Amino acid sequence: MGGLFKDLPQGLRRAMSLAEKLIEEFEKDPRAKKRLAELLVVEPDVRLAMINALMAEVATRRDLGELRAEMRSEMGQLRSEMGGLRSDVGSEIGQLRSEMGELRSEIGQLRIEISSNFRWTIGTILVVWGATVIPILLRLIGAI
Repeated sequence: MGGLFKDLPQGLRRAMSLAEKLIEEFEKDPRAKKRLAELLVVEPDVRLAMINALMAEVATRRDLGELRAEMRSEMGQLRSEMGGLRSDVGSEIGQLRSEMGELRSEIGQLRIEISSNFRWTIGTILVVWGATVIPILLRLIGAI
């Protein structure tokens, strides 16, 4: 404490030291702190000063009304944003369903093409076998 209050006159430094000791005592003894509070509340001027200090921190009905109006406004904005998001999601889902339908039809077309290609491949294999393998087999058994 000496460094902070070194420029103060000696009497004022002693008073500050006494005030610090007094505060330390109140911090140590809860009963003394309570007794001090009771003494302070009894004094009208001190009580008025405390009330004025507290009133700056207390919300009034007007404050609560303003807060309520602000909250309602923000809730309305959130509701409108949510409605916009719902419509966006709905349109996205519609687009996805449309794309899924297109994919289903493309898959159906691929099935038809694969089936056709498979039949052509089997037909080609049978023709090749008929033209090459069957005559060889017939020659081996002496039928030709």
